[in-house]
Amino acid sequence: MTEVAADPTTYQLFIAGRWVDGVGGATFESVNPADTRDVVGRFQAGTPADVAMAVRAADMASPAWKATPAPKRGEILYRFGALMAQHKERLARAMTREMGKVLAEARGDVQEGIDIAFLMAGEGRRMSGDTVPSELPDKWAMSIRQPLGIAGIVTPWNFPMAIPCWKMMPALVAGNTVVFKPSSDAPLCATLLVELMDEAGFPAGVVNLVTGAGGDVGNAIIDNPDIRVVSFTGSSETGRAIGERAGRRLKRLSLELGGKNAVVVLKDADLDLATDGILWSAFGTTGQRCTACSRVIVDRAVADDLVARLEARTRTLKLGSGLDETVDVGPLVNAPAAAKVERYVETGRHEGELVIGGARATGGDLAHGHFFAPTIFHGVAPMATIAQEEIFGPVLSVIPVDGYDEAMTAANQVKFGLSASVFTRDVNTAFRAMRDFETGIVYINAGTTGAETHLPFGGWKDTGNGHREAGHVALDTFTEWKAIYVDFSGKLQRAQIDNQ
Repeated sequence: MTEVAADPTTYQLFIAGRWVDGVGGATFESVNPADTRDVVGRFQAGTPADVAMAVRAADMASPAWKATPAPKRGEILYRFGALMAQHKERLARAMTREMGKVLAEARGDVQEGIDIAFLMAGEGRRMSGDTVPSELPDKWAMSIRQPLGIAGIVTPWNFPMAIPCWKMMPALVAGNTVVFKPSSDAPLCATLLVELMDEAGFPAGVVNLVTGAGGDVGNAIIDNPDIRVVSFTGSSETGRAIGERAGRRLKRLSLELGGKNAVVVLKDADLDLATDGILWSAFGTTGQRCTACSRVIVDRAVADDLVARLEARTRTLKLGSGLDETVDVGPLVNAPAAAKVERYVETGRHEGELVIGGARATGGDLAHGHFFAPTIFHGVAPMATIAQEEIFGPVLSVIPVDGYDEAMTAANQVKFGLSASVFTRDVNTAFRAMRDFETGIVYINAGTTGAETHLPFGGWKDTGNGHREAGHVALDTFTEWKAIYVDFSGKLQRAQIDNQ
């Protein structure tokens, strides 16, 4: 059953350690995509003036936070992660209600936040630079990381707790303060996170939350000269626009953008295992992941067999509210998302054979939500529209090929390069795939999703601009390197001159 609030709560912004109304006085609603009659809450429609106040608060807090020893900053991150673990079920249920993913996945989303909080808490005691020999006697050479200052954090709705944590945890442990703007489709998730961050003990002004539209709040963050680094996850189109704005100020920018991820299934593959991996990757989170599998590139010798297995299993998937533990596939996030999927499916009818799905699901309890039946097209050409463009929904294109070389060409023949996988029993082929995939993430005999927080996350080509999230390299986005030389020889020594 949908948990409908009779009188939705109105939530506030968090600036300088206080919950406050936006200066403009306007609010917007967040609704349950599984039942749009259910209003999750009302939220402040932030303005550039609110962003300016948040930046001022972050700037005021910056010197003391930067001066706080990194291990002490890490202890606060650890307390935050522990609070997330304590409240995991409450956070997961709120997430499912607000953006739709099924509870099992919502719990996983929260767990990612916990994992990155603990990982980055440890970086507070490590955060290593390099100590290297000098080329001159009685001279010390080393490098250290230092924070940039204020970080702008702009996040999407599809991983509304994991991704903010991916960004904020490295930013904060490195000594930056943050101004955080979440998606307007998931402001409650962001609010709950910041409530726990406040409880964990982050000093006033270190973490600031401004909800609202991208054109008002997002652009104000990008344009503010005092915000030295911005981390954004979203569409490639929006990422390019942000890149243009940030570039005018030579602002550090981390972009995590789109994907068009492929599972390659070779003729020696375990087809049952491949079916499991494909279904989870394609229809988990209703296909609304940047790592979702939207292409299956399969050897023609086993293509029909694989499609038959996929069709049979897809027929068993249950659609509905993710709060129902028996549901496999939740709703799309909003009406425009559903309309976009519908448009691509209509295109797909001309580019492949519709195997299953192809329409909105509106019967019974689904009538008031944004549901779309999991959809599979067979016989799609590698360069077809539905095989090239990011759909961000439960639509899978099956592309038959002849052998490994043709499969790898098709896999790489897209503008994105986030995640890819191959199913094969041949270890030599597996190693060739590890080398040949033009993606930032590669899986062998698994789907295209399931990244772990202690390895870098990010992609090649139009998937981003080269930065990585998660892993210790996440610190690179939020720190400057400083090289330090200490000469204790008591005389002037000239590098590259006196060492000849």
